[in-house]
Amino acid sequence: MRKYAREIIKRKDLLLYLVKSGLKAEHRNSYLGYFWWLLDPLLNALVYYFLVVVILGRGGENYGVFLIIGLVAWRWTSSVVNSSARSILSQASIINQVYLPKAIFPATRTISQMVNFFFGLIVIAIFLAAYGIAPSWQVVFLPLIILVQLLLMLSISLFVAYICVFIRDIDNIMGHITRVWFYASPIIWEGGRLPPEYQWIVKLNPLAHIVGAYRDILMYRMTPDLYSLFIVGGLSLILCISAILYYSRNEHKIIKSL
Repeated sequence: MRKYAREIIKRKDLLLYLVKSGLKAEHRNSYLGYFWWLLDPLLNALVYYFLVVVILGRGGENYGVFLIIGLVAWRWTSSVVNSSARSILSQASIINQVYLPKAIFPATRTISQMVNFFFGLIVIAIFLAAYGIAPSWQVVFLPLIILVQLLLMLSISLFVAYICVFIRDIDNIMGHITRVWFYASPIIWEGGRLPPEYQWIVKLNPLAHIVGAYRDILMYRMTPDLYSLFIVGGLSLILCISAILYYSRNEHKIIKSL
């Protein structure tokens, strides 16, 4: 595994190149280009705000900020899950010609979507200013929360990319899986609104703890639940290490399947 990890570090230039090329390809043929990185989360927030507040008559105080924080965090999650599915398969021509650590390809999807997430933070800052909410000192926990989500996203992307090489039908159902995960997470609704018998959905959902932590430090000026964050981050780190170890021992199977 150490040799495999060193090989990944050795290919860091390729990793950065794939991240940059992936970001350029996202909106290469669009008129607004990179402005979509700001416009996309804003439009999503407007759609769900209209649905929840105007049509359903729900929401609450500062619901716009509550909503945009959840949607920006979710956008990183859904983009990683959906784009990682074919991250190895789409590079089959390169893989068959040159040896490269296969874990690089799902990792690039996670990192490139993290860049998009940073642009989403600008939209969150705009909403905070519009609602007159000024984060307090708890904002120092923001890098920690981002790191926890990065580990979670990396563990998921490594798993999804590997499985889809051998079970390619999974790629067709990823959209349905992410949709279920979206409505099972407190993105557009508050976790406390669930009946007691369904609270386990929030407690066992790692994304719920991450989104709640973002809201705590940015919206409620509270210290996040550090215990939950360390649990999610620790388990995600273990999964990442396990996935890289599995990649290092089974890369020959990927090449055969491609």
